[in-house]
Amino acid sequence: MAASELFTKFARVWIPDTVDVWQSAELLKDYKSGDTVLHLKTEDDKETQYRIDPKTKELPPLRNPDILVGENDLTALSYLHEPAILHNLKVRFMDSKLIYTYCGIVLVAINPYEQLPIYGEDIINAYSGQNMGDMDPHIFAVAEEAYKQMARDERNQSIIVSGESGAGKTVSAKYAMRYFATVSGSASETNVEEKVLASNPIMESIGNAKTTRNDNSSRFGKYIEIGFDKKYRITGANMRTYLLEKSRVVFQAEDERNYHILYQLCASKHLPEFKDLRLGHAQNFNYTNFGGSPVIEGIDDAKEMMNTRHACTLLGINESHQMGIFRVVAAVLHLGNVTIKANDRDAENCFIPPKTEHLIIFCELLGVDYEQMAHWLCHRKIITGSETYIKPMPKVQAINARDALAKHIYASVFNWIVHHVNRALRASVKQHSFIGVLDIYGFETFEINSFEQFCINYANEKLQQQFNMHVFKLEQEEYMKEEIPWTLIDFYDNQPCINLIEAKLGILDLLDEECKMPKGSDDTWAQKLYNTHLNKCALFQKPRMSNRAFIIKHFADQVEYQCEGFLEKNKDTVYEEQITVLKASKKLTLLAELFQDEKQVSSPTDGRPPFARATVKSAKPRALQPNKEHKKSVGHQFRNSLHLLMETLNATTPHYVRCIKPNDDKLAFTFDPKRAVQQLRACGVLETIRISAAGFPSRWTYQEFFNRYRVLMKQKDVLSDKKLTCKNVLEKLIKDQDKYQFGKTKIFFRAGQVAYLEKLRADKLRVACIRIQKTIRSWLQRKKYLRMRSAAITIQRYVRGYQARCYAQFLRRTRAATLIQKYQRMYAARQKFLRFRSATIVIQSFIRGFRGRRQYKAILREQKATILQKHMRGWMAKRKYRRTHHAIVYLQCCYRRMMAKRELKKLKIEARSVEHYKTLNIGMENKIVQLQCKVNNQTKEMKSLLEKLVSLESTYTHETDKLRTEVDKLRVNEGSAKVSSNKITCLMEEIAILRKELTETQAQKKRLEESGNKYKAETDVVLSQLTEQNALLKSEKDDLNCRIQVQAKEITETMERQNEEETKQLQVDLNDERSRYQSLLNEFCKLEERYDNLKEEMSLVSITKPGHRRTDSTHSSNESEYTYNSLLSSEPGESEDVTRRTEEYPEMKGALDMSLFLKLQKRVTELEQEKQALQEELDAKEEQALRSKKEAEDQQLMARSTELEYESLKRQELESENKKLKNELNELHRALTDKSAPQATAPGAPAYKVLLDHLNAATEELEVRKEEVLILRSQLVSQKEAVACKETMTEPILFLEDVRKMKNQGEITQAFVGLKETNRLLESQLQGQKKVYENELEILRGEVQNLKEEINRQQQLLAQNLQLPPEARIEASLQHEITRLTNENLDLMEQLEKQDKTVRKLKKQLKVFAKKIGELEVGQTENVSPAQLADEPIRPVNIPRKEKDFQGMLEYKKDDELKLIKNLILELKPRGVAVNLIPGLPAYILFMCVRHADYINDDQRVRSLLTSTINGIKKILKKRSDDFEIVSFWLSNTSRFLHCLKQYSGEEAFMKHNTPRQNDHCLRNFDLAEYRQVISDLAIQIYQQLTKVLENALQPMIVSGMLEHETIQGVSGQKPTGLRKRTSSVADEGTYTLDSIVRQLNNFHSIMCQHGMDPELIKQIVKQIFYIIGAVTLNNLLLRKDMCSWSKGMQIRYNVSQLEEWLRDKNLQTSGAKETLEPLIQAAQLLQVKKKMDEDAEAICSMCNAITTAQIVKVLNLYTPVNEFEERVTASFIRTIQVRLQNRKDSPQLLMDAKHIFPVTFPFNPSSLALESIQIPGSMNLGFLLRV
Repeated sequence: MAASELFTKFARVWIPDTVDVWQSAELLKDYKSGDTVLHLKTEDDKETQYRIDPKTKELPPLRNPDILVGENDLTALSYLHEPAILHNLKVRFMDSKLIYTYCGIVLVAINPYEQLPIYGEDIINAYSGQNMGDMDPHIFAVAEEAYKQMARDERNQSIIVSGESGAGKTVSAKYAMRYFATVSGSASETNVEEKVLASNPIMESIGNAKTTRNDNSSRFGKYIEIGFDKKYRITGANMRTYLLEKSRVVFQAEDERNYHILYQLCASKHLPEFKDLRLGHAQNFNYTNFGGSPVIEGIDDAKEMMNTRHACTLLGINESHQMGIFRVVAAVLHLGNVTIKANDRDAENCFIPPKTEHLIIFCELLGVDYEQMAHWLCHRKIITGSETYIKPMPKVQAINARDALAKHIYASVFNWIVHHVNRALRASVKQHSFIGVLDIYGFETFEINSFEQFCINYANEKLQQQFNMHVFKLEQEEYMKEEIPWTLIDFYDNQPCINLIEAKLGILDLLDEECKMPKGSDDTWAQKLYNTHLNKCALFQKPRMSNRAFIIKHFADQVEYQCEGFLEKNKDTVYEEQITVLKASKKLTLLAELFQDEKQVSSPTDGRPPFARATVKSAKPRALQPNKEHKKSVGHQFRNSLHLLMETLNATTPHYVRCIKPNDDKLAFTFDPKRAVQQLRACGVLETIRISAAGFPSRWTYQEFFNRYRVLMKQKDVLSDKKLTCKNVLEKLIKDQDKYQFGKTKIFFRAGQVAYLEKLRADKLRVACIRIQKTIRSWLQRKKYLRMRSAAITIQRYVRGYQARCYAQFLRRTRAATLIQKYQRMYAARQKFLRFRSATIVIQSFIRGFRGRRQYKAILREQKATILQKHMRGWMAKRKYRRTHHAIVYLQCCYRRMMAKRELKKLKIEARSVEHYKTLNIGMENKIVQLQCKVNNQTKEMKSLLEKLVSLESTYTHETDKLRTEVDKLRVNEGSAKVSSNKITCLMEEIAILRKELTETQAQKKRLEESGNKYKAETDVVLSQLTEQNALLKSEKDDLNCRIQVQAKEITETMERQNEEETKQLQVDLNDERSRYQSLLNEFCKLEERYDNLKEEMSLVSITKPGHRRTDSTHSSNESEYTYNSLLSSEPGESEDVTRRTEEYPEMKGALDMSLFLKLQKRVTELEQEKQALQEELDAKEEQALRSKKEAEDQQLMARSTELEYESLKRQELESENKKLKNELNELHRALTDKSAPQATAPGAPAYKVLLDHLNAATEELEVRKEEVLILRSQLVSQKEAVACKETMTEPILFLEDVRKMKNQGEITQAFVGLKETNRLLESQLQGQKKVYENELEILRGEVQNLKEEINRQQQLLAQNLQLPPEARIEASLQHEITRLTNENLDLMEQLEKQDKTVRKLKKQLKVFAKKIGELEVGQTENVSPAQLADEPIRPVNIPRKEKDFQGMLEYKKDDELKLIKNLILELKPRGVAVNLIPGLPAYILFMCVRHADYINDDQRVRSLLTSTINGIKKILKKRSDDFEIVSFWLSNTSRFLHCLKQYSGEEAFMKHNTPRQNDHCLRNFDLAEYRQVISDLAIQIYQQLTKVLENALQPMIVSGMLEHETIQGVSGQKPTGLRKRTSSVADEGTYTLDSIVRQLNNFHSIMCQHGMDPELIKQIVKQIFYIIGAVTLNNLLLRKDMCSWSKGMQIRYNVSQLEEWLRDKNLQTSGAKETLEPLIQAAQLLQVKKKMDEDAEAICSMCNAITTAQIVKVLNLYTPVNEFEERVTASFIRTIQVRLQNRKDSPQLLMDAKHIFPVTFPFNPSSLALESIQIPGSMNLGFLLRV
């Protein structure tokens, strides 16, 4: 496809920009051939035009698709040009915070100006052993590649680190050396790697300085060779330095500093040892104050001085030499302050004022003569052929001579330090290979460029030439390897520029020639340059406005050099007389070493041993001497050293690191495009891109191409041959065959073709997405329509139903309304009628009543008139009296009111006083009580008064009625009334009196009611107040109670929380102590192993050739045996053996070995003490947990005492048990003759045979006992006759009673009868054998029939298998056979277990019966007195010995101990033991041997056996350290042995689950608690070794199976990788999948289960395995940008779910293994969740609680879309995450510690297996063991 066809609408291009160098723009319309202008729109929506050059017609460079932006390798970009490189670096640096990027074979490192957490030891471990392209770009990846190629190709390597000042060269070189020191270790115990790293602070202090571009700029170049032995461990190092910037000693530019050591000395002036140096502040010295910036922000020079001195001590520079160096450097400072004045009379003369302080100090410090030094600083000696002249110097020349002397002294100190550093780093063993790290200045161009810049740029020209040749060579080798046609790639060759500098009559030659001229000057040299090269060499130019400068066109840029100072710097003149004065120093011997002759000293920078492979010569200008042999100029020496460097680099495989300085302001993560482009052009990165772009920069393997672009293929295009498929597809997609080439394993594309393929792929996916969206949207709309239609129908149905129900309800309501109206109208009419009728009756009654009342009123009115007259007259008389009385009362009231007011005023005054309030308040409560009582009394009185009033009213009413009746009578009897008028008058008076009393009573009642109401109101007020107060008090009380309850609850919760936290903290502390103890144990094991290795090396005569295999830095060898010296001191024979070995090889008895031995011995002692202390702490903590258990045990002891009483009662029941023997024998007979179990007792059955044997034995035993009883009876009868006359009558009577008792008991008769019954039983069983045989025959016939059916089925399966393919046929047959054998084995095992149970049960029953019979017979003989037996003559009787029971012990001879260890440990094959025998059999056998040694009380045998066992286990584990089966087997047996020692120790805590028989087997004589601790330590060591074996087995599978392999096919497609998979890397050994990991886990689990490992221990191992899987996977995910995508997150979650399924299948959910995968699960979820809005950030923060903030930010930065449909994570979203997580307190460490081992515990697991039942098979060759 033509490139112009890609310039279509919406295509993006790069156009030049004055600010950002390049700017992105988008085409507004298609480009057509012939167009002169491109219409573009920039990213800020501004439209612009790009004019096409009509001559070249060069179009602007195209921009890569967004999916390719941010790649790890710049060569993976489809369009390779400057703007693409710049943009990719900027995106990685600014957005992803990634400072490393590959550019083919070059690592581009951008200085972040910020400390990043990517250089820890965990990162080193993550990159160790990885291919260069497998992980994200890193300096460690380059170092690992160099280390790997050195080991694989056996070729020396070089790492070339270049860049301008401030770009981070020194730091990169330092990290590379740290990587080598960490991963390789050292070949001896001299800590060479520490010394290599310690050389950095020394060289930085004397060779680094602050510049305007860098606070720690290296002002010299250095090449460090790190030597390795044949095992690729560091043996030593050597350093070569180049072109120290000596001019900085006497002058610094503005804002720059001198070398750090000078400021460190000034900052340490207060130290006592530096008092003699008489130093001051750095501003007081001229040499340290030229730049005006003596302080670096954030740097403590005094602290750096301590680090420098510590590094000097570590490198062997003793204190005296250090002080000598500091004296010389301080003298240089004082020399710079020496004032030289011109002579007023003669300008050609100068002088130093007498007693110049600084010169005096200079002379005192160096021990030289003041007068001579002052004289030769102002004079010089001129030697002619025959005469010598002393000529004074002018002031300027004298100052230059002083500065030259200072520079020379400092350079000599620098060379001396480099020489001693090399001597300290010199290898003590032969060097096999080396890796060189070149830290050299990059291309430099300043406003004023002098001799230093010229040499630096000359060196960069040479390095760039070597780089171009190497890149060109790799490109051509790649094409040849893939066998594709290629043409020579044209690349820039800078040989003409090099010739201009170093060829004959070149710039350096003319400079040296001018230096030899007596009156040579910079001006004459410039004229020679113009005459020689101007207009003759295109690379040499003359500035227009200067005659003292020249311009050279370098590969990076053209540089203008000022000729001033070239000659002086090239000569580096130091006068002989000044050096002679310094040599004459007697006080400071160091000066003689600094200025000794060249012939007497080796090169100060040549530290290579004479037997090294490559010869390294001095690359540093040697100290100038006064003779004529030192006429080599600085330029000549630099050229020679540069040639030697190039020879060394050409003899090695180079690796390139290009350091870029992103900005000049040293701002963190700030990118200046202009500065970056300048450095990219200068460091050769763009040249690498140009060479790659000239050929085929994009490279895909066929499988990668097929996976990525399968979407562009049709189904018919996919063939079984992937290579042919790719060829066919490419021929259809790209018509121009020159755009790609097919290699053997890869497809090569021209630049831009991958972008075109990505465009086609994106278009195809876009069309597919549109189709999917169309279909989905159509389906969604139809679903929506169907839902709406269904909803509408439903609504209609409900509405119509509702309307019908409403109409029916309307009809019902209408009918109801009619009925209601009918009844309502009827009711209304009736009510109206009733009202009329009632009204009529009422009217009639009122009229009639009115008439009667009117008549009555007339009569009454007459009577009342009479009464009124009477009363009126009386009232008038009374009114007069009342007025008089009222006036008198009023006068009294006025007077009393006046007196009351006075009293009131007094009371108010008193009321205002405080005392009144107090008195009132004091009695307030009493008053309230009194008032309450008073109110109650008044209430009672009021009630009584009311009662009286009621009674009076009733009386009055009664009297009134009586009077009325009497008046009526009087009225009737008017005549009689007149007669008794007097009586009436009296009555009327009485009535008046009563009325008056009634009125008074009513008034009094009213007053009482008013007073009662008043008191009631007052009382209510008081009561309300009291009620309020009471309520307030209650509320306060309730509040206080609530507060108390809340506080109590809070206190309880706080206490519980504190208890939980303290418990957790104690648990964490316990785990920490346990892990610390186990790590110390591991270190002790390593030291022990090292000790064994040293012993073995002393005993070896010939040294075998080691292989090229990497070893860990902490391990040196795994071939020697372990020794054990923890508890037991070494035996005399062993020490004599060591002594004998030492005497046999006296040459091996060096001071180093003895010191090392003493060091190791001391270390072992310290570790034992620490171990003991930790064990004591652990015991103390465990005692707290056991105290509660002891209390429960004490309670159990009380119950035990009652059991003892019960045991005493059981003894009394033994006689009753004897009577039960007959019943038990009868029951046994019935059990044998029972027809319900014919199979178990059938003749021929195993149980029947065993029972028959035991019955025969019992029969024989009964016969013997019968004879013995008869003999004893005869003896008793004879004894009775013999002693009848001697004894009293009571004794024979007792004897006869005993004999009669025996006869009554009739045991012998019963036994005889039982024997007869047994014989009859056997006869009946023998008679029934015929029937049994017939039954067996029928069974056999049935089995024959079954076999025939099985044969038929096998034939059918065989026929089916023949129809299958060969592979499936074999697999099916194997599966069927495995199934059949498994079923048979299971059936046989079940039958065997049943028979074993039956046999054991019958054996126990027979033993019990036999024992009881024996005890019965012994009890009968005990009734005979001893005197009778002693007096009676007894004839010899043959009584057989009773067979002893097996006590679960094994006896062996002392000489058989080695054979026991050999057969049981060293030569035992675990597979046979695990499959055929009981688990833990070796542990049981060893413990049974220990039991016997304890039983015989032989402490020496116990100690010897346990020591031999421990050493034997260590030996076999060391010999087979990588065999998982061996390590697992012995971990299981060691833990079982430990459990046995606990179970049978006799301690009550371990005897709870024992049977009485097992308690009888407990150890009696020895307490092996200390040995239990030793064996526990051994088990911990085995566990740690098992963990390493597991890690080594799973390590190559984890990344491939969990990350790289696509378990779900087609989810993700790889993007272009460029040169990420480098051809020089090791080829992949194979692809592992998740199934590989699961199969390995199944294998591990099955082996551990076969070995009978404790379930809890299996859970801990599985937890450790899953932690390793999760940690390694997450670490690789965090270091691989290509793995951080949405699809990869889905793959990871699926893989984790498969592992969780495996846990469920193995019933290991409670092991805690799933929790260890939580960080990986959350990282996978983080890749899949949305990452746009603030809500997403909140969800991420709450979800990701198991991973740290650094890990979250790292994943978000690394997130890379695989397809264009995905979006990148914005920087603002990442900042939002950081802000939300800033308060989270977690570890700043980026990676998980994949080497972390959880502390292991061995929970006590007692065995139910009886020791006496253990059988030792003959296959173990342990026949020499005797069962006891």
